[in-house]
Amino acid sequence: MSVPPPIHVGISGWSYARWHGDFYPDEVSQRDELAYVASRLGTVEVNASFYRLQRPSTYERWYGSTPEAFRFAVKGSRYLTHQRRLNEAEVPLATFLASGVLALRDKLGPFLWQLPAAGAPTPERLDAFCALLPRTYGAAAALAALHGPQLTPDRAWLPPADPGAERPLAHAVEIRSDEALDEVTEILRRHGIALVVSDGAGTWPMIERATADLAYVRLHGHTVLYHGGYSDHRLRRWAERIRAWDVETWVYFDNDADGRAPYDAERLARRLRRSVAPQ
Repeated sequence: MSVPPPIHVGISGWSYARWHGDFYPDEVSQRDELAYVASRLGTVEVNASFYRLQRPSTYERWYGSTPEAFRFAVKGSRYLTHQRRLNEAEVPLATFLASGVLALRDKLGPFLWQLPAAGAPTPERLDAFCALLPRTYGAAAALAALHGPQLTPDRAWLPPADPGAERPLAHAVEIRSDEALDEVTEILRRHGIALVVSDGAGTWPMIERATADLAYVRLHGHTVLYHGGYSDHRLRRWAERIRAWDVETWVYFDNDADGRAPYDAERLARRLRRSVAPQ
């Protein structure tokens, strides 16, 4: 009997003060939040990296706070995607990779690149950017060495010679507009980059098109953006859809405003485990 491809279910971000006294017991400190999440889920999506470059020591602390099998998806910098609109991306991409991301080493999962809903990069820029994206850990390290001068020696992290240099790296792109959709789809398919299936409560179109040998799902809330939970019925439908894809899949809940994300992630993970349990 064939082994089904892995499915990783987690949350987008984890440091939310309003979760304390609910998902986080009162005795869990802010510094221990990630370790607590890792005791209940197998992956998280790093969201803070979208807003600003993190310190290498931060990534190293995250690495040390999680078990061996834990995985991080890392959201790419908005400076690249929203401010520069992927224009002349090589040095900013190198700088992002040198900021400490690679200190996650073997726990580094896919990179997420979220494009803006309005004024998205042109297909030509997207194509050039996709061509730049490193597909192995070693290639990422080589590109990171080209980082910009704003990363002083204490703020840059370049890996030493690593036996895992050939570890594959995956990428996913979230679009929030269906403009030039066919052209965007073809670009991502040609580069083997996943097109994110993104539920944004109808705020943007939810697009499901296979473009890579992995799938990436972001669940931002089905009825109200970032609010509310997913019903048993909707979780069942998502589980059925994910199983039907039959590829490695990464799923992140971002309905954090009411604290439902971690509970929904656990419920979907349990449902997916039951669906492959021996009969």
